[in-house]
Amino acid sequence: MRERSRQPTQWDKYLLGSVLFLSMLIGGGTASGLYTETLIEIAAVISAAAILSRPSQQAIPRAVLWLLALVVAVFCFQVVPLPGALLEGVRPAVLLADPWLDGESRLRFVSVGVGRTIECMLYFVAAAAFFLAVLRLRAEQVHGLLPFFFMGVICNGLAAAIQYSLSDTVAIEGLLPFTINAGLFANQNHFSALLFVSIPFVVYYGLFRGHLLSGALGLVTLLLLLLAAGSRAGILIGLAITAISVVFLSARSRVGGYGILAVFIGLSIYTIGAWAKIDAKVVDPAFGRAEFARTTIEGIEQNWTTGVGFGAFQKVYQIHEKGSMIFKSYVNHAHNDYLELALEGGLPAILLMVAYAVLLSASSARIRGEPLQKAAFLSLAFLLVHSLVDYPLRTAALAMTFACLNGIVFHRGFADRLDQRDEPGKASRRDEDNLLVPAKASALPR
Repeated sequence: MRERSRQPTQWDKYLLGSVLFLSMLIGGGTASGLYTETLIEIAAVISAAAILSRPSQQAIPRAVLWLLALVVAVFCFQVVPLPGALLEGVRPAVLLADPWLDGESRLRFVSVGVGRTIECMLYFVAAAAFFLAVLRLRAEQVHGLLPFFFMGVICNGLAAAIQYSLSDTVAIEGLLPFTINAGLFANQNHFSALLFVSIPFVVYYGLFRGHLLSGALGLVTLLLLLLAAGSRAGILIGLAITAISVVFLSARSRVGGYGILAVFIGLSIYTIGAWAKIDAKVVDPAFGRAEFARTTIEGIEQNWTTGVGFGAFQKVYQIHEKGSMIFKSYVNHAHNDYLELALEGGLPAILLMVAYAVLLSASSARIRGEPLQKAAFLSLAFLLVHSLVDYPLRTAALAMTFACLNGIVFHRGFADRLDQRDEPGKASRRDEDNLLVPAKASALPR
């Protein structure tokens, strides 16, 4: 009994895994104000608070904490009343509406939609709390989050298979507060993004855990689901990611890893760009992502100093939209998260995105000894590339997945565990990381 009590507890792994699984079940909506999104945020914050309040030997990188603190500071800056004179001359007069308070101070908000900005801040805080909680887990517990992720992907895949096998009309209404169009997602592209993100982990599971047959079956299933989802270039992107995952995860040299990553990003940009171009021509040659980008850039040029407030894109886009581009269908997102964040957050948001890119690039040099971190890095890179032509991170399911991926990539426990191993242990670890070699029972986390 005493020996059993000395074993570290596993409840925090199950707690975070349950939140991740829950988000993948009910977090597929893209509209604002969904109660399912609120439930996920509450679950993420409570779970993270329970884990962060306990002592842990896992250190959180100080640079990551500073970055998160600066993001929260930008949110606060947008919702704190400021003297109206500070905003005059840095944004169009049409956005300088009646001041919040009349009188000597004439206070105004940076955000033109304070309610939406606060909603976005809570959304970010929940994802950031989940990310920090993952960083506090032990390395073997981080491995334990993978089954919860796979269960979420399987549930979405089963839902999609049932939808596509019943009839051509796959929309499901009434089950969740949004219309389900693919899997458990409202947007078919976001469902495809979940499938893309899971491919490196399936490759990792098949090649580095000795489950080659089940991994191969999983890959075939994912590619078939991509075809059924109606993604025009989905199967090509899936095949490219599959091939690059095998090569990238097995690369040992630093030069080889960077070269493969560069090829991966280039192929992803090319294939996704071709996909976006095809869709634009089929739907409307004059009303597509190129027009969204031009209008958004025009808004950035006039609001680059402070931005217009996170969550206020739709309101500001209509101001800069051409009269000939006004149709029954309206633009709710820029279909380019980087341009949308630049419009909403201005120069501070641009600098924060650059800082995150620098931290992520620097982390790639530390993950060469752990295949799981390399798989997470590859999935993270593709999700960021996908954000060039869509808005996947504005879906709670993918936002929590994104937070989990960052937690794996920035986790220091893997490197510390490798450094603390003695020579016999290091030899065993190398055998565990070899392709097609099942991990030894003594090396598997219990």
